[in-house]
Amino acid sequence: MTGAGGSRRSPRWPALVGIGGVVGGVLANVILNLTSDLLSDLTTRVLGPASIVVTVVGGVIGFVGFVLRRRRAGREVDPEPTDVLTTPAPGAPTLPYTAEFTGRDEHVEAIVRLLAREHAVAVLGRRAVGTSACAVQAANRCRDDFPDGQYYLDLRRGGRPRSAREVLTALARILGTPAPLSGRQDALAVAADALRGQLDGRRILLVLDNVDRPDQVRPLLPPTARACRLLLAGGPALVGLEGVVAHWIAEPGTSEAVELFAAAGGAAPAARVRRADPRTDPAVREVVDLCGRQPRTVRALGYRTAQHGWRHSDVLDALRRAVQTPPHQRLAVSPAARLVTERDTAYWALTREARRLYRVMSLIPAPVDRPTIAALARRHPERVTALLDQLAAAAFVVGAPGDRYEVRPLLAGSARLHLRDADPARARVAAQARLTRHLARRAERHAANLAALGAPPDREWSLPLDDDPYGWFDLHQELLLAVVRVPAGAAETLPRRVRRWWFRLAVALCGWLAYVERLDEWEQVCRTVLATPTADDRPEIAGWAHNELGVLRRRRHDPQGAAAALTLAVNERGRRGTAQARMNLGLALLDLGQLDDAVEHLEMSRRHRSGADRAGHALTDLGLGAAQLARGEPDTAHHHLVRAANTFRAVGDARGYAAALTNLVLVHAALGEHLDAAQAWRAALREYESVNDPTSRATALLNAGATLLSSTPGQARAAYDLLAESRRLREETPPTAGLARTLLYLGDACAALGDRAEARRHWADAAAVAEEVADEQGLVAADARLEDDAADRVT
Repeated sequence: MTGAGGSRRSPRWPALVGIGGVVGGVLANVILNLTSDLLSDLTTRVLGPASIVVTVVGGVIGFVGFVLRRRRAGREVDPEPTDVLTTPAPGAPTLPYTAEFTGRDEHVEAIVRLLAREHAVAVLGRRAVGTSACAVQAANRCRDDFPDGQYYLDLRRGGRPRSAREVLTALARILGTPAPLSGRQDALAVAADALRGQLDGRRILLVLDNVDRPDQVRPLLPPTARACRLLLAGGPALVGLEGVVAHWIAEPGTSEAVELFAAAGGAAPAARVRRADPRTDPAVREVVDLCGRQPRTVRALGYRTAQHGWRHSDVLDALRRAVQTPPHQRLAVSPAARLVTERDTAYWALTREARRLYRVMSLIPAPVDRPTIAALARRHPERVTALLDQLAAAAFVVGAPGDRYEVRPLLAGSARLHLRDADPARARVAAQARLTRHLARRAERHAANLAALGAPPDREWSLPLDDDPYGWFDLHQELLLAVVRVPAGAAETLPRRVRRWWFRLAVALCGWLAYVERLDEWEQVCRTVLATPTADDRPEIAGWAHNELGVLRRRRHDPQGAAAALTLAVNERGRRGTAQARMNLGLALLDLGQLDDAVEHLEMSRRHRSGADRAGHALTDLGLGAAQLARGEPDTAHHHLVRAANTFRAVGDARGYAAALTNLVLVHAALGEHLDAAQAWRAALREYESVNDPTSRATALLNAGATLLSSTPGQARAAYDLLAESRRLREETPPTAGLARTLLYLGDACAALGDRAEARRHWADAAAVAEEVADEQGLVAADARLEDDAADRVT
């Protein structure tokens, strides 16, 4: 708890112990005298001195505590110019003057203009932002307009808000009217009417400072409708008071805060070493921002910096280290950082629980919802809601869409300083672990939902299902990426209790990034995992990261790089964890045309998979079917693809089922089973209507169009429509061999329809794309068609 100045209260235990010792000793002596006749002489001889000892010890402790409290109080009388108002004599109603008032001219002028035409004006803003100074400065500027008197009353006494009765009593004493007889509403109304009668018709300015609650001043409203003016200075709680016009004040701008810093430094005793002018030093601008541009804090730091001759760059480095050093790392708090936390009046005015929540919320780098805040603070959600209301009312946190909250960006650095100063490293690590664990568990549940919607066929999912799809990741992506992408060097020092959950969060996040095709961020997360010491200590984690990178490079149509990364994954993962990596390596080798090696790895993947992993076996069968088809073995390919399609359908994987049907189209066409091929591509297209996978749908359309052209030339128009839709989908992504093949068959469809010019254009485009993506087979096929067309035209 704090007083009005924001300093912490001295501990009361010495006084309590002293009082208890004295009272206990006296009572012991009284009881001893009353029962002395009933006790033995030995008991009397023992208890008598014991009670005296207790009394003396209690008295000594009380005296020592009193001396310590006086000394501490003496130290808290700070000579630094942190108070802008010159304090009047105790009990005097005189309007004080401002000392070292800097900037805020536009606010002061606006308040003066409002006082000229309004009967009641409230200067509002978060605590310690300068509302009192601006109100008093404005009142002093228009002193001459109120010749009958200018009175000032502080509505906080010893840091405690006065009640409405106390406010009316103090005003009655100032103006000579009867004080309220009680705190009842009718008694307050009678006293307020007497005050209005005394003020009516007189040009008096009444300044009520530090108004914390509306009920403190509500009996005075609405004010008298004549010459008297009422000027209030308080917080956001005064919004909506009847008959009061509000003027809002925020933190000073950076330039004004620098001027405050410089002015306070100019009032300090001269140091031996003169430093650069703060107004021209760019380091000072960042210093005041790290202080949250709180006027009292900025003035105190400016004064202390000039007094001790500190270099501005050293102050900035000290604050930066305290803010930017990862929370789990130990760091001694510098005098500059401690000064900032001690002078944060608004912070010390919060309740203890609210201060703790504000500190731990500084660990959150982005807006977050209430359940996550409750897990971070280890508090009941209803209690967290009440604390968030308190922090929001005091402008420490702000809301974001989706019922989320975050520390105000301006106060983020100040919140980190408080966290570093107040919480030991073990408490910070525990909070970080709770945050990471909560996010990891929720991310795993929602990532599993993406798997239920249909995951890419080259990824492995083994997470529990939930019923909330894509939206959770989309809403919290900024937070998740910020937690996983720790700063350079911090990943190597993550505490063990955080590291495990952090890795699980990274796995789930990679699942979502793969689902939405955000490849750059996916790669960055994988490389961050590889930079942790866990990846060095546990090869299976490094193998997972290399497997992800291999899949990523296949998505980028880099089979050579994919094969290299997947080879590392196979070598690093154990026999039980190598099945997925071997399957992906087989697919990469298939892309490179190394069919025998591809089949070998796919067969080994099938042998290494658990019998209970039905989805994994279906993925391996799908890869084997594609490899056997490329080797010219359609019968074997048919066996694997049918088994894959049946398994995918049984486990409810619509995307895998559609992929198996897409490949079955080519198998049936190679076997001459054109009717079965037509049924397969129609079924595949029906499945893709419910699956968000444009690339695979484009492949199904290509296979369907090519099969129609080869099996039913009379269906050239239908084939052209299918191929045109496939081209549209592929043109939304970078060029690939699939686009080259689509353009090639589009040319064939145009030729079948008799449009030779359009056919040549498509073949030429196919040749250009095939050359760009290094598709030699596609380039040879396109050139052959162009040459045949040229020969036909010559003939």
